[in-house]
Amino acid sequence: MSSCSEVSMVLLVSLFVTSLMALTASAGNFYQDFDITFGGERAKILNGGQLLTLNLDKFSGSGFKSKNEYLFGRIDMQIKLVSGNSAGTVTAYYLSSEGPTHDEIDFEFLGNLSGDPYTLHTNVFSQGKGNREQQFHLWFDPTKAFHTYSIVWNSQRIIFLVDNIPIRVFHNLETIGVPFPKNQPMRIYSSLWNADDWATRGGLVKTDWTQAPFTASYRNFKVSTTTSTSTNSLTEQSAWQTQGLDAAGRNRLRWVQQKFMVYNYCSDLKRFPQGLPVECRRSRF
Repeated sequence: MSSCSEVSMVLLVSLFVTSLMALTASAGNFYQDFDITFGGERAKILNGGQLLTLNLDKFSGSGFKSKNEYLFGRIDMQIKLVSGNSAGTVTAYYLSSEGPTHDEIDFEFLGNLSGDPYTLHTNVFSQGKGNREQQFHLWFDPTKAFHTYSIVWNSQRIIFLVDNIPIRVFHNLETIGVPFPKNQPMRIYSSLWNADDWATRGGLVKTDWTQAPFTASYRNFKVSTTTSTSTNSLTEQSAWQTQGLDAAGRNRLRWVQQKFMVYNYCSDLKRFPQGLPVECRRSRF
């Protein structure tokens, strides 16, 4: 090989490695990726943009939203929830568009009395209609360490994951008349707020303000979409576009739903006396 060719090859390899390093950035930056929406100094971005904390006191909660909108993608966020007696508080982490016919994909963490489990509340809105709640208790204490909460959203399905374990799948069933979020770009939102009128035991347990301020912490935000990515590999960049559940994933989902699900709208015959929603009659997997 001539010296000129060798130089060209070195340059090409260098460019490839540089591009690969750009694609394999470990996480986003809260300064670059998010705006504080309310709460003033109660929301803090720390450690050069690698950590964000939300606080709630008797006067106000706090929240943030993504600068960018996303139409399909995989969103990962590590969250450590309010510790101790968090009754009455809600930590919300969700995707949403705007307007009366908005789409929305929800994680909401409902606070607890010390020693009782958090309730993880999930919901899917399409064209302004929700009422698709499923709730779970977690198999770990979400206040002791950070855990990863993920949403995979593609044209076939929405998958909710906790530490990469699927807990819920909402399929695209437009062929049988079920609206599916697919046309409205959504932003990422999160907030910590007081909801003691309903959050803990239906509002029976109120917020103990002597425990304030309440704090939730966030780190290692990652997003992979068709337009931008900060995921860990080139494979992950596109895997979400067709991601479903293999046999192992279906087994994990079944384990979660059998052991840890505490409410499923598809089993609530009292709520739907005229018949369960049509999507409830199809396979969960």
